[in-house]
Amino acid sequence: MNDKILKATYGSPDRPLRIGDLEIPCYVLEDGRRVLTQRGMIGALGMSRGGGSKHGGDRLTQFVLGKPINPFISNDLTAAINFPITFLPARGGRSAYGYEATILSDICDAVLAARAQGQLNSTFGVAAAKRCEILVRGFARIGIIALVDEATGYQEVRDRDALHAILDKYLRAEFAAWAKRFPDEFYEQIFRLKGWPWRGMSINRPSVVGHYTNDLVWDRLAPGIRKELQTRNPKSEKGYRKTKHHQWLTEDIGHPALTQHIHALMGLMRASTTWDQFHRLLQRAFPKKGATLEMPLEESDA
Repeated sequence: MNDKILKATYGSPDRPLRIGDLEIPCYVLEDGRRVLTQRGMIGALGMSRGGGSKHGGDRLTQFVLGKPINPFISNDLTAAINFPITFLPARGGRSAYGYEATILSDICDAVLAARAQGQLNSTFGVAAAKRCEILVRGFARIGIIALVDEATGYQEVRDRDALHAILDKYLRAEFAAWAKRFPDEFYEQIFRLKGWPWRGMSINRPSVVGHYTNDLVWDRLAPGIRKELQTRNPKSEKGYRKTKHHQWLTEDIGHPALTQHIHALMGLMRASTTWDQFHRLLQRAFPKKGATLEMPLEESDA
C-alpha cells in the first residue's frame, strides 16, 4: 500500500456532509479523491467513535468483517476498510484517516442485505441497519460525490475545471489562418427574415448583424465560449479584432461543431417566414448557454 500522506485541498470540520441528523466530516484530497473521515463513518453507523487507527480498526473492521456482514462484503471493500487513507486536513493539524466516500454506500448496502437475509440478530446490528436506511435515503451511490463536493466547496472549482475542459476542446492556443467558415446563405437568410434588401457579400453589412452573429452562434455553440473568445481575441483601441473568432476554433472539435451549428440555423431559417418565427424555433432548439441578459450590439465577429 502507498503510505504517502496526502493533503486535503478542500473541506473543514465546520462544513460536514449532512444527511438527516447525521454529520460526517468530508474532504477532497489533492489527487481528487473525496473522502469521509474514519471517525465520521464510525459515528454515522452508530458506533462509539473512540480513536482512529491506521488499519481501520477496531470497531468498523470488527463490525463490517464480522460473521453477519462479511458474506456481503467484496474483497475490494475489505481491502479498503483494512487500509484507510492517511491525509492531512486542509487547515493543517494532525493527520487523519478516511475512506473514499462511496465506501459508506457499499457498507450500507451490505448491512441492509444482511438484514434482508435475517443475519442481524444483535441489538447493535438492528440499530446499524436503521442508520444505514437513513444514509441510503440521503444519497445515491452516484450522488454522494456531488454531495461531498457541495459540502466542501469543491463544486465551484469542479464546474470551472469542467468548463475549461470544454473550452480546451473547442479552442486552440493560437489562431489559425483565415478560411471561409460562414456561408453566404447564413447572412442572406438573416436579411430575408429581417426584410432587408440583399445586395451580396461585397456590400458592408449593418453593424447589428454582428449582434445577431453573437446571439445566434457564439452564445449558443458551447458554454462560456464567447467570453473566452473575447479574452483570447480582444478588440483593439480602435474597436477592431485582429482575427476572426472562428480562427481560434480547433480543427477536430471546434470547426465541425461550428459548421453543424450554422447549417442547423440555416435549416431553421429556411423553415421560417418571419424573424419572430425563426427566433421562437431558435430558442427552443438552441437556448443560450447560461446567458440570461440581452447582449449589447457589437461588430460582427464572424
